[in-house]
Amino acid sequence: MSSNTSSSTTHYAVIAGVSVGHMLNDIMQSLIVTVYPLLSAQFHLSYVQIGLITLTFQLTASLLQPLVGAVTDRYPLPYATLVGMCFTLTGVILLSVAPSYPILLAAVALIGCGSSIFHPQSAQVARTAAGGRYGLAQSLFQIGGNTGQALGPIVAGALVLQYGLQGRARIAWFTLAALIGIVILLQVSRWYAHHLDLRKSKRQAGARRYPKPVVRRTIGVLFILMVSKFFYLASINSYYEFFLIHRFGLSDHNAAYLLGVFLLAVAGGTLIGGPLGDRVGRKWVIWFSILGCAPFTLMLPYVGLGWTVALSIIIGLVLASAYPAIIVYAQDMLTHRIGMISGLFYGFSFGLGGLGAALFGAVADRYGIDFVYQISSFLPLIGLLAMFLPDVRPPTSEDADAGAERGAGAASTVPLVNPSAHA
Repeated sequence: MSSNTSSSTTHYAVIAGVSVGHMLNDIMQSLIVTVYPLLSAQFHLSYVQIGLITLTFQLTASLLQPLVGAVTDRYPLPYATLVGMCFTLTGVILLSVAPSYPILLAAVALIGCGSSIFHPQSAQVARTAAGGRYGLAQSLFQIGGNTGQALGPIVAGALVLQYGLQGRARIAWFTLAALIGIVILLQVSRWYAHHLDLRKSKRQAGARRYPKPVVRRTIGVLFILMVSKFFYLASINSYYEFFLIHRFGLSDHNAAYLLGVFLLAVAGGTLIGGPLGDRVGRKWVIWFSILGCAPFTLMLPYVGLGWTVALSIIIGLVLASAYPAIIVYAQDMLTHRIGMISGLFYGFSFGLGGLGAALFGAVADRYGIDFVYQISSFLPLIGLLAMFLPDVRPPTSEDADAGAERGAGAASTVPLVNPSAHA
């Protein structure tokens, strides 16, 4: 099959492979947050120390990602995802036996390094296999991660938390997820290694489609919107269990199950956001999802348990739909730097989550966990900045095919911005 024909074909099996790999990777990542109550009791941790665990993971999972992405833009490195999974495997083993807080931080850092290597290359593979349906491919890729984040607390609640302090050794069972991931990603990597011509034609077709001022303004606004989204998610991902335990007196494992329910809602929103962006435009999905969840976040700190669960589901669905739209919007702006821009945005999201967790941990220690949810409820109002996003036209599969025929020199003839666009 020629490159031109293949460039318009969506390779669902490959996308499913990286999505399942993403799910297994994030099952192991979400384990860290889920066992916080266990680690807190075993190591006598304060909220600040818990926040520093999240910060350690998020920083190691973020700082390397743009660098890895830039390297994979220049050199494909199709087997890099396997190296990342091996880092995660080592970190999970160490997490199950760590005898002290510093060793615990080292285990978390290894899992973070594995994530840094996995995400940019996997995002590059998903876009290469998309056949022009970039929003759909990004949603399917991300749904794997969100599903893993949702399943992690549920599985850990059943296999680890219910055994009390003796349950930490059972964390080692999660290494099975890493081994399965290595087998699956080996097949995906082999496909990618034999289809690098698709990657080349898409890079040529989309190279430098937009003027630099449009790119800088758009990326800047997207970064600010990411602050709103991930600072709020940090308040739930790191402290939702503590909030439920403190406010409603739930047990550790019941609180973990409800965290899993919220994360499943996040997975559903992620699945919706990408295809909807393909159909109606990324800008409008971003606008609705971030600003649209504000009324629900403002109510959350003041309602009973039933409404708390219901509102958290709505917030997860609505807020999560922004992420695939944001990632693909950024990729559309810099199609010749897919690895770098994916690593930058994935890394930025992890870093924001870690910084938010540390800041909210300090606030919780001083003012209480309820106050964290009262102040964080205003963060989605930053979504008003979506009005400054330009109305740009994303590249289509026809652009890719035409670009492959014309070569990179002719790519600049593609229309840059909708004539009716305004910032």
